[in-house]
Amino acid sequence: MKEIFRQFKYRKVVLAAADAFIISIAALIANFVLSVFNQEISASELATSVSLSVVCCFAALLGLGVYAKLWRYFHRKDYLSCVYGTSIGIIISGILQYQFNSAIIIGYHAIHLVISIIGICLFRLIFKSTFIDLVEVGMNDAAYKKTMIIGGGQACRMLLKEISSAQNTSHAYRPVCIIDDDRSKIGTEIEGVTVVGATYEIHKFIEQKEIEQIIFAIPSCTEDERKRILDICSSTGLPVKVIPFIGSLIFDDDHSKLLDHVRDIRVEDLLGREPVKFDNKQISDFVKGKVCMVTGGGGSIGSELVRQIAKYAPKQIIIIDIYENNAYEIQQELLMDYGDALDFVTLIASVRDYDRMNRILEKYKPQIIFHAAAHKHVPLMESSPMEAIKNNVIGTFNTATLAQFHNVEKFVMISTDKAVNPTNVMGASKRCCEMIVQYLSQQKDGVTEFITTRFGNVLGSNGSVIPLFKKQIEQGKPVTVTHPDIIRYFMTIPEAVSLVMEAAAIADGGEIFVLDMGQPVRITALAENLIRMYGKVPYKDVEIKFTGLRPGEKIKEELLMDEEGLEKTSNKLIFIGKQIEINADVFEGQLCALNAAAKENNDQLAIEALHSIVPTFITPEEFNKKVLIKV
Repeated sequence: MKEIFRQFKYRKVVLAAADAFIISIAALIANFVLSVFNQEISASELATSVSLSVVCCFAALLGLGVYAKLWRYFHRKDYLSCVYGTSIGIIISGILQYQFNSAIIIGYHAIHLVISIIGICLFRLIFKSTFIDLVEVGMNDAAYKKTMIIGGGQACRMLLKEISSAQNTSHAYRPVCIIDDDRSKIGTEIEGVTVVGATYEIHKFIEQKEIEQIIFAIPSCTEDERKRILDICSSTGLPVKVIPFIGSLIFDDDHSKLLDHVRDIRVEDLLGREPVKFDNKQISDFVKGKVCMVTGGGGSIGSELVRQIAKYAPKQIIIIDIYENNAYEIQQELLMDYGDALDFVTLIASVRDYDRMNRILEKYKPQIIFHAAAHKHVPLMESSPMEAIKNNVIGTFNTATLAQFHNVEKFVMISTDKAVNPTNVMGASKRCCEMIVQYLSQQKDGVTEFITTRFGNVLGSNGSVIPLFKKQIEQGKPVTVTHPDIIRYFMTIPEAVSLVMEAAAIADGGEIFVLDMGQPVRITALAENLIRMYGKVPYKDVEIKFTGLRPGEKIKEELLMDEEGLEKTSNKLIFIGKQIEINADVFEGQLCALNAAAKENNDQLAIEALHSIVPTFITPEEFNKKVLIKV
């Protein structure tokens, strides 16, 4: 009982008092109407009727949850609850009065009931309208934005309940309408907000309702449907926010509210495929208790490798990087996250330095090496081809042969889709690295298993287009895209790293692991969507400037060469490319010639040697001409 009174707050007291007043006045009016026909009831009977009616109606309305509803969210169903509650209350009070007085005037109770229902419902209707008007007058338009919610399911209902109870907090949402493709829902209300139409009508209702922002509230829909709807939302030019998968909140240790997880749309949401799922137990069994080395451990991929390895209780992590700032950042991050609980060593070293790398492997005896160190910027390597060869090719040869010499269990080399039919020095150097790894895997001199992982562009990595686009938009500059038809495969950094780790876990040696990254994405569309996410209109608020293909750049990347086939693995989105046999005698001679050309710092000799060792290395003009003809 105490709990009931504690929850019966001021707002409810006002409503209950208003209802009691309306019911009392209705009784007086009903008696007055009867007096015209000389059928009025006595003062004592009237007092009894008023008292019983007020008590019974209050109990019935309370039981039906009428007082639990916020004024601004009263809708049709709640008015019906008022009708039912008032009817039940007056009927019960009439029955009780009959028990006391052994007389009942049906006309009086009928009139009393009708007037009470009209009064109670009309009061709420007027109060709701007045309340909303007063609230909206006092609202800061910049803080409370008219919001369209996409999806009329459970996530929407949860969201609206939280919004209704958070109007005085920092969450600035004013739900105006709901969009849902289920035709049976159109015209219905969810927590007082009407479902107005389907997703193909988004533009229409944005204009009609003067919508200022959109919340995507269908967390469990398919990726294809998600991409379709988010493409429509992005094309409106309004800010778009999304809510996460509800299941992730149910198991959230912090039991956070749904509103706390509403976030801005990310570019990953528009890629049109499901995030790749990996076998964490398999990776854990593989890494746990092992000494793991990561070359290029301060870079985008290398640092994420270090983070994920750290989760699986390795014996020790050896971080190798030539760039001290990156090495320092990952070192400090691990110290803050793990302190003394994680054994790791951060070393400044170059994979080009054979003797330095030899001493490191001799001292720390790594069991697994993840080789992420590489020069990867295509235009820069076009102007300094010998540096790509020294760092990528010679660096990989040094690290891989030392791994074999020191009996490292597994050596995992991180490659790129640019290694397939390369049109630039960077891609050709990475293809040469793949050939080195395959060449060593054919040797039976040691115990090391050699694995290559190949994937496309990584969202958010150093040098990727997304950080560049964001910087350009935020600084009010044109977004620069090299060519209107350029397309790329994309994946997230965690996906890329998880691929590397699962590949290492399931590999037997000699494989090239390829991730199914879905359909390639047009960079122009990516730029347009990113501009819209900032609430701006492409080509109007933010110009998209086409600068022309950069040196060595392809229109379209590939994941497999013609002679490579695909085999399935235990993960349906990870495939194995068929290993291409390497002629050891020929390859060794070509590799020596390539090394000598790079050491001479002669661009022409280096590129000629690279063409010789990588027969699929062609000019970008030749490749792009074929692609554009097909388009």
